[in-house]
Amino acid sequence: MIIKHTKIKDCIIIEPKTFIDKRGYFFESYNKQLFDLNIGYSVDFVQDNESYSSKNVLRGLHFQKGEHAQAKLVRVVKGEVLDVAVDLRASSETYGAYVSVILSEENKRQLFVPRGFAHGFLVLSDTAIFSYKCDNYYNKNSEGGIIYNDPALNIDWEISEKELIISEKDLELPKFNTIVL
Repeated sequence: MIIKHTKIKDCIIIEPKTFIDKRGYFFESYNKQLFDLNIGYSVDFVQDNESYSSKNVLRGLHFQKGEHAQAKLVRVVKGEVLDVAVDLRASSETYGAYVSVILSEENKRQLFVPRGFAHGFLVLSDTAIFSYKCDNYYNKNSEGGIIYNDPALNIDWEISEKELIISEKDLELPKFNTIVL
């Protein structure tokens, strides 16, 4: 596993070593011992989720608050997405900054999104299957979010806003400067 540090402390890109031959490929998508060693602390994932989306679907920016905060290890099984993580840790030097990375079935990259981040993604391929591990269980009462186009964050989603497909719920999310964790 190759670890690439991003501009935001603790938000890490993971690239697996992929073994390819005439039969296809093999890679280790997760190894707790190596993961914890490279992250610097133990993360116990308790829930796996998967979503299927069409081109130009934007999901996010979502997070879980308080005792139900979640760290996520995200990847794309099929297709390609622009994945975004926004630092919501008030004490962080990078508070309000974001990281974006292309995750795809070809590059097999994963992004570790620590607790204290909002997360979202935009589907770039015709369809995408997005898979992620969480270190805490989902709790509806702890849901939070930030509107995807908040000017304070200035996220470059790389396509025109009129092309985006966004749920009504996500279109009603509050601005960054109004959130309380």
